[in-house]
Amino acid sequence: MRAAVRLFAAQGFDATTVQQVVEAASVTKGALYHHFGSKDDLLFEIYRSLLDRQVADLRRVLALGLDPATTVRLVLVSLVETTADSADETVVFLREAHRLGAERRAAFRAERRRYHEAFRSVVERAQAAGEFSSAVPAETVVLIALGVVNQLPTWYRPDGAKSPTRLGEEIADFVLAALRPA
Repeated sequence: MRAAVRLFAAQGFDATTVQQVVEAASVTKGALYHHFGSKDDLLFEIYRSLLDRQVADLRRVLALGLDPATTVRLVLVSLVETTADSADETVVFLREAHRLGAERRAAFRAERRRYHEAFRSVVERAQAAGEFSSAVPAETVVLIALGVVNQLPTWYRPDGAKSPTRLGEEIADFVLAALRPA
């Protein structure tokens, strides 16, 4: 999978052949097809793996039962860390999602929607309780926050001045400042 991720990120899904993947992974085609029925299956597994890690992190944070500001902070920092640590997967994820078949695309979107809704519910509950400003709807807050993270692979550099954790904290600070009640 790591070999496929590197190749798909560098040259695109369509331009990458199964032969290139097996050569880069130092396996046989038989071994590849033992684990993945097709190149499409490999692409789906890249998405599923990344999304599963992010959903598990979200569930872990939500299970802590912390106050909304701490929850939002932990969710965003975790998401930035996962995205930065999986930059190639994220590039593939964002650029090649349309390659998934209709059924897999629907499953993928449903899981992303559940993530989005769980995060939004934290913001909505805090807005309803007066802990967060209601000046901007929770839906918009989540779209902006997740949109910033989704764009991370286009500008983040692992050798840059900020660690993923620091960057996640700064993004969380920005979002939380916007949510501070007047």
